[in-house]
Amino acid sequence: MSDSNVIGAFSEEQAERLSGVTRAQLRRWDRTDFFKPAFSGSGSRAFNRIYSFRDIVSLRVLNQLRNIYNVTMPELRKAAAGMGHLGDDRWAKSSLWVHRGKVVYQEPDTEDRYEASTAQQVLELPLRIAISDTQHAVASLNERDAKKVGKVIRTKYVNNMVPVLAGTRIPVSAIKGYADAGYSTAHILREFPDLTAKDIEAALAYGQDVAAA
Repeated sequence: MSDSNVIGAFSEEQAERLSGVTRAQLRRWDRTDFFKPAFSGSGSRAFNRIYSFRDIVSLRVLNQLRNIYNVTMPELRKAAAGMGHLGDDRWAKSSLWVHRGKVVYQEPDTEDRYEASTAQQVLELPLRIAISDTQHAVASLNERDAKKVGKVIRTKYVNNMVPVLAGTRIPVSAIKGYADAGYSTAHILREFPDLTAKDIEAALAYGQDVAAA
């Protein structure tokens, strides 16, 4: 399935539906800095939280660890710190297991397996966490109309009148935030794979006419 058919940004409600992590957990994890969405606006209202595709994959893993296999939050926090060298993709792309209540990960280079919180090597594992294809899970939510590419809209039914790119829930402010931080168009498109260069151009141009008047 092409990434162009997959939404690149998700509301809090969609993140709950796709990952299994409850909204209460999402808000608590954001508030305590355990797992923050790709874009968080000012304030605490739900529409200020926008989750990326990578976020959804990571949340599906965390749902398995926390809610299915009952790994404790202290252990998850230690695991996150122990896998910090793997970067932002540590939950999304690492091969993970649960062993005696602890998270085990596989080093990409050596394929050795370690307890994330203790760094002890593990030789035998009874259970592997399998993550289903998230792309297929999210594709059914929306298929973007090509006529909406490169357009910005405001509607009370999408993100509380916040300007978004048509056919998505991606706020214009999120794109501008990435651009202001120095990210290139190519990098932004990697974060939001359903967007196009025309969308980025439209987002960056939005409001300029008003400001120039």
